[in-house]
Amino acid sequence: MIATQNPVVLLRDYSIEMTARDIDEVPEAASHLPAKTRVNVTFLATESLEQRVAGAKAVLDAGLTPVPHIAARRLKGQSELRKSLRVLQDAGASKQLFVVGGDPAVPEGPYASSFEVIESGILPEYGVEHVGIGGYPEGHPDISQDVLWEELEKKTRALAAQGLEANILTQFGFDEAPILDWIAEVRKRGITAKIRIGVPGPAGVKRLLGFARRFGISSSAGIVKKYGFSLTNLMGTAGPDRLLETLAEHLDPEVHGDVGIHFYTFGGVAATSKWAEDYLAN
Repeated sequence: MIATQNPVVLLRDYSIEMTARDIDEVPEAASHLPAKTRVNVTFLATESLEQRVAGAKAVLDAGLTPVPHIAARRLKGQSELRKSLRVLQDAGASKQLFVVGGDPAVPEGPYASSFEVIESGILPEYGVEHVGIGGYPEGHPDISQDVLWEELEKKTRALAAQGLEANILTQFGFDEAPILDWIAEVRKRGITAKIRIGVPGPAGVKRLLGFARRFGISSSAGIVKKYGFSLTNLMGTAGPDRLLETLAEHLDPEVHGDVGIHFYTFGGVAATSKWAEDYLAN
């Protein structure tokens, strides 16, 4: 097997995630991040459109690249989608988006999935050039594997038909085995888009475990293996070093294609940015 071997290769052009409430951390984070680093700005139900746009604008003003999220099932109608895209375009933050289904069990409007937003053909009208879509190496608690694969294939085809560049951003995980197997299957299905593997940044362990439960990731043994801490000491911190190194050891460009890293920060965007800077410097 031809493997990457060096984790630093994986961290080239990494991306990172924040919420609008992290806006005060953006200047500090930017001091540690390479210029133009992609910063995903999430779509939380508790934050207004104005807050999300302000977050994206703060990212842009800091010399970074905002990637605002659009949550399909939270949109009340096409007019809300158009308004969101218009204000993002006016802020200079519409070129790159991440389009996700969203959490509501019942859609709040006409869009039941991210595919329906993409298929609408509206995105290019507002200067969108690059669209991120979700990937689920460990599955989804509410969606079958067959449907997940069908949707992934449909979305990549629809984006290509509109001349939009695609990348796939995976849900965060702790175990390299399902991640590597899933990426290999993506490539077998003829999907060549760049894949960004979701990796938890250095977060308080108690918070990290809470997010794992929230997202249906129950592999506590995997957490211990990859992060090297005792579950009896939940007040410590954990870094993604071991998972990154294991992924780098086993990734084969001929099998897995173009792969990078995306950091889920869990409210610690500045801390994660500093960690990545230090890791790359060592």
